[in-house]
Amino acid sequence: MNPLLYIRKVVFKVKQIEFAQIVGVGQASVSRWENGECSPSLDDMRAIREAAIERQIAWDDAWFFGVPQVAA
Repeated sequence: MNPLLYIRKVVFKVKQIEFAQIVGVGQASVSRWENGECSPSLDDMRAIREAAIERQIAWDDAWFFGVPQVAA
């Protein structure tokens, strides 16, 4: 599983369009991240982290770079 797909589906538990709105990007950007066509910018990563913290979701920056073994 792609790290961004893991973050969206397992951590945030939302659909692509909802995740895009949370992060402030288009749904197509989320799709490209999940398909490995490109990576989120540092600003996008910050927005994802901040959104998790605002929603009181346990967060680990390592998820941007790899899916936890128990979830893979």
